[in-house]
Amino acid sequence: MNVTFNLASELETALQDAAQTAGLEADALNTEVRTADPRHGDFQANGVLGYAKARKLNPRATAEQIVAALPEDLLARCEVSIAGPGFINFTFGADTLLDWLQKHDTVDHLKSGASAFYQGQRFVVDYSSPNTAKQLHVGHIRSMVIGEAICRMLSFCGAEVTRDNHIGDWGTQFGKLIWGYKNLLDENALQTDALEELERLYKAADAATKEDAATLDAARAELVKLQQGDAENLALWKQIIAISSSAFQKVYDRLDIKFDHEHGESFYRDQLARVYQELEETGLSSESQGALVVFHPEHPRFKTQPFIVRKSDGASNYATTDLATMLYRTEHFKADAIIVLTDTRQSDHFQQLWLTTVKWYAAKNYPLPRFEHVSFGSILGDDGKAIKTRSGDPIRLHALLEEACDRAYTLVSEKSPDIPEEERQEIGRTVGMGAVRYADLSQNRSSDYVFNWEKILSFEGNTAPYLLYAVTRIHSIFRKLDFDPATIETATAAAPETPNEQALARKLVGLAAVLNMTTEQLRPHFLCTYLYELAGAFSSFYSADKVLVEDEAVRARRLLLCARTLLVLETGLHMLGLRTLQRM
Repeated sequence: MNVTFNLASELETALQDAAQTAGLEADALNTEVRTADPRHGDFQANGVLGYAKARKLNPRATAEQIVAALPEDLLARCEVSIAGPGFINFTFGADTLLDWLQKHDTVDHLKSGASAFYQGQRFVVDYSSPNTAKQLHVGHIRSMVIGEAICRMLSFCGAEVTRDNHIGDWGTQFGKLIWGYKNLLDENALQTDALEELERLYKAADAATKEDAATLDAARAELVKLQQGDAENLALWKQIIAISSSAFQKVYDRLDIKFDHEHGESFYRDQLARVYQELEETGLSSESQGALVVFHPEHPRFKTQPFIVRKSDGASNYATTDLATMLYRTEHFKADAIIVLTDTRQSDHFQQLWLTTVKWYAAKNYPLPRFEHVSFGSILGDDGKAIKTRSGDPIRLHALLEEACDRAYTLVSEKSPDIPEEERQEIGRTVGMGAVRYADLSQNRSSDYVFNWEKILSFEGNTAPYLLYAVTRIHSIFRKLDFDPATIETATAAAPETPNEQALARKLVGLAAVLNMTTEQLRPHFLCTYLYELAGAFSSFYSADKVLVEDEAVRARRLLLCARTLLVLETGLHMLGLRTLQRM
């Protein structure tokens, strides 16, 4: 028996070949295989319905043609049935499940089941991307944790991933910042909390420029001096960037986020002229009220809404920088795909950016990458509004993370007071950081969600504490036996027999298919849901089927299930950016 590392991919190939053998238009048939409702099987293919309807064929009869052409060796290993209007269900036999369990004994072998999805493809992922001289607040965490999870999952699935932190480090705000620094600086405050002082300076300068035209002119003059390379202003600008970068890095370190590049807006300053030139020479841009714009009259929402690439005063803007960024990522990184994460408020901007890029690249015969704007909703308080402090200010992200660790430490101390203090502190940090992270990732990213401490730190439901506890529970089994789950002997294990053994095994073999769906749609909550269901399947198995029994054959196959569940849970949680524990 020879089972591939990815049963779903094996089925997709078999369906494609069967459709060809049956005389169907195989290239037009969607043979994508997903994990199925356990009542129907392990995997399901639903593409026949759309294919048959488009050709006015009988879907069920078409499915029967495909099933009849499936290879004998596959039919010998799994039960194939047709449900409803042509849905093809596959249920693998216990021996196939055992073969999968025996082969998937390391993280690398789990990767082998998923690496074919994006092997050799280069992805550039742009996430976090804060503005300088501003504190990171709770709203910034969505881009960070979703972006990092996407990077880890794509890498696991074979992609070459470049992480780029596109920092807002250039633009009109620096004229006000530099004016504020020169006129309103509190040296003591700068020494105490430099980023807090910079944020105060910007707010004070912004208010001053709104109240006094002369101050506004002075701030604009400081910006012009910066853009012209004035030594004093450039030095101040670099100091502001360094202060911001240092503060950001402390948060990134806590969240275990590392970027390959931090190419801020300033990096593209000398590349903007090419953007203007090529848009003009290809006839894509035109002048409107003194500004250089691109129109997209074919798009219903943008018929009269221009994409401004150079303002009437000659200044660049986000559109210009983002077009230059798109070109750099295509030419320098040779990106096959570019993913940008921001909240939904920027959806129009990125839609116009992509429409412009498609036309520009076509006119210049540049290779066009895949582009995805991964948008997300807001984090809300119990009142259904954007979460804030009692004073109405945004919640600082570092304060939120600190509170999460403190709350988790208190819970751990209540539940396990016998654990040494230092270890409880570490458990508190792991659980607290994981709870905040998982609370975000487990939501459909398109939706807003309500942040609630009691819910995210609960040991019940789809939460980080529940999943982390499931991991420690399995570790405790092997600790009692003084066994290393990574080196457990599997050759003598028999195939899963009981209903709960088989249900757990079937959930495990679905990992690659879930990762395929998750990375296709760039929605980490699919993986979260899978891990939660896997932990539930293990709990049912562990309650029904005693593991540490006298019968060596029974104990061997159940320990194998425990070891593989532990491997998949830990691997999945690590992909999401969570650290795991051996006890808590």
